[in-house]
Amino acid sequence: MKAIFYLKTCDTCRKIIKSLPNIEGFTLREIKTEPITVKELEEMHRLAGSYEALFSRKATLYKERGMKDMTLNEDDYKTYILEHYTFLSRPVIIDGDKIFVGNSKAVVAEAIAHLS
Repeated sequence: MKAIFYLKTCDTCRKIIKSLPNIEGFTLREIKTEPITVKELEEMHRLAGSYEALFSRKATLYKERGMKDMTLNEDDYKTYILEHYTFLSRPVIIDGDKIFVGNSKAVVAEAIAHLS
Protein backbone atom coordinates (compact mmCIF):
# COMPACT_ATOMS: atom_id res chain seq x y z
CA MET A 1 0.00 0.00 0.00
CA LYS A 2 1.17 3.50 -0.82
CA ALA A 3 -1.15 5.89 0.99
CA ILE A 4 -1.27 9.06 3.00
CA PHE A 5 -4.11 9.43 5.48
CA TYR A 6 -4.67 13.06 6.42
CA LEU A 7 -7.20 15.74 7.30
CA LYS A 8 -7.66 18.43 4.64
CA THR A 9 -8.55 21.08 7.22
CA CYS A 10 -5.28 20.51 9.06
CA ASP A 11 -2.63 23.06 8.04
CA THR A 12 0.11 20.84 9.48
CA CYS A 13 -0.99 17.85 7.35
CA ARG A 14 -1.11 19.99 4.20
CA LYS A 15 2.35 21.45 4.93
CA ILE A 16 3.84 18.00 5.52
CA ILE A 17 2.32 16.55 2.35
CA LYS A 18 3.75 19.46 0.32
CA SER A 19 7.20 18.73 1.79
CA LEU A 20 7.16 15.04 0.84
CA PRO A 21 9.21 14.09 -2.24
CA ASN A 22 8.26 11.42 -4.76
CA ILE A 23 4.67 10.80 -3.67
CA GLU A 24 3.34 10.24 -7.17
CA GLY A 25 1.43 6.98 -7.07
CA PHE A 26 0.38 7.45 -3.44
CA THR A 27 -3.32 7.48 -2.62
CA LEU A 28 -4.28 10.58 -0.64
CA ARG A 29 -7.09 9.73 1.78
CA GLU A 30 -8.97 12.51 3.49
CA ILE A 31 -10.14 10.71 6.63
CA LYS A 32 -13.07 12.98 7.48
CA THR A 33 -14.88 12.46 4.18
CA GLU A 34 -13.58 8.92 3.59
CA PRO A 35 -13.13 7.24 6.99
CA ILE A 36 -10.55 4.53 7.43
CA THR A 37 -11.79 0.97 7.34
CA VAL A 38 -11.22 -1.77 9.88
CA LYS A 39 -8.94 -3.53 7.38
CA GLU A 40 -6.87 -0.36 6.84
CA LEU A 41 -6.57 0.25 10.57
CA GLU A 42 -5.52 -3.35 11.14
CA GLU A 43 -2.80 -2.94 8.49
CA MET A 44 -1.64 0.27 10.20
CA HIS A 45 -1.56 -1.66 13.48
CA ARG A 46 0.56 -4.42 11.91
CA LEU A 47 3.07 -1.85 10.65
CA ALA A 48 3.08 0.41 13.73
CA GLY A 49 3.05 -2.39 16.31
CA SER A 50 0.12 -1.08 18.35
CA TYR A 51 -3.10 0.89 18.15
CA GLU A 52 -1.74 3.17 20.85
CA ALA A 53 1.03 4.29 18.45
CA LEU A 54 -1.71 5.43 16.04
CA PHE A 55 -3.79 7.20 18.69
CA SER A 56 -3.75 10.97 19.08
CA ARG A 57 -3.79 12.36 22.59
CA LYS A 58 -3.92 15.86 21.07
CA ALA A 59 -7.50 15.35 19.87
CA THR A 60 -10.05 17.80 21.23
CA LEU A 61 -12.38 14.91 22.03
CA TYR A 62 -9.63 13.28 24.10
CA LYS A 63 -9.58 16.35 26.34
CA GLU A 64 -13.34 16.92 26.30
CA ARG A 65 -14.05 13.35 27.39
CA GLY A 66 -11.44 13.47 30.15
CA MET A 67 -9.68 10.47 28.64
CA LYS A 68 -6.30 11.29 30.16
CA ASP A 69 -7.71 10.01 33.45
CA MET A 70 -8.87 6.76 31.85
CA THR A 71 -6.91 3.54 31.52
CA LEU A 72 -7.14 2.56 27.86
CA ASN A 73 -6.15 -0.77 26.33
CA GLU A 74 -5.45 -1.74 22.70
CA ASP A 75 -9.12 -2.56 22.02
CA ASP A 76 -10.11 0.88 23.36
CA TYR A 77 -7.60 2.64 21.09
CA LYS A 78 -8.88 0.70 18.08
CA THR A 79 -12.51 1.44 18.93
CA TYR A 80 -11.91 5.16 19.41
CA ILE A 81 -9.91 5.52 16.18
CA LEU A 82 -12.70 3.83 14.23
CA GLU A 83 -15.35 5.86 16.06
CA HIS A 84 -13.97 9.28 15.14
CA TYR A 85 -11.27 10.40 12.71
CA THR A 86 -9.85 12.89 15.21
CA PHE A 87 -8.36 10.04 17.27
CA LEU A 88 -5.99 9.00 14.47
CA SER A 89 -2.60 10.66 14.79
CA ARG A 90 -2.04 12.45 11.50
CA PRO A 91 -0.77 12.19 8.92
CA VAL A 92 -0.18 8.48 8.48
CA ILE A 93 2.14 7.72 5.59
CA ILE A 94 2.39 4.13 4.39
CA ASP A 95 4.92 3.06 1.81
CA GLY A 96 4.79 -0.72 1.51
CA ASP A 97 5.98 -2.13 4.83
CA LYS A 98 7.09 1.26 6.18
CA ILE A 99 4.81 3.50 8.22
CA PHE A 100 5.25 7.03 9.52
CA VAL A 101 2.72 8.25 12.08
CA GLY A 102 2.15 11.80 13.23
CA ASN A 103 3.71 15.17 12.68
CA SER A 104 6.73 15.29 14.95
CA LYS A 105 9.82 16.77 13.32
CA ALA A 106 11.66 13.46 13.70
CA VAL A 107 8.89 11.43 12.01
CA VAL A 108 8.55 13.94 9.16
CA ALA A 109 12.32 13.99 8.61
CA GLU A 110 12.40 10.19 8.59
CA ALA A 111 9.55 10.07 6.04
CA ILE A 112 11.26 12.63 3.79
CA ALA A 113 14.56 10.71 3.97
CA HIS A 114 12.78 7.44 3.19
CA LEU A 115 10.93 8.89 0.19
CA SER A 116 13.94 10.73 -1.25
